[in-house]
Amino acid sequence: MVIYVKNLPNWERAARGVMGTLAVAFAVVNWGVSGVAVGAGVMGAVLALTGLVGFCPMCALVGRKLDKKA
Repeated sequence: MVIYVKNLPNWERAARGVMGTLAVAFAVVNWGVSGVAVGAGVMGAVLALTGLVGFCPMCALVGRKLDKKA
């Protein structure tokens, strides 16, 4: 049973996965050096998770729907 409707196209899911992984890697490498690393880690985790699931709550709030014709 799915309680959400996917609202991200496949190309965007892949892009979010790649960008999220890179941001988490940056955070791991720079954790004690840069204060930006914490923000990058959180942002990367959220990006990777939304890419993996295919649902973005912020996109749903503004009414974005996946075009099923494409």
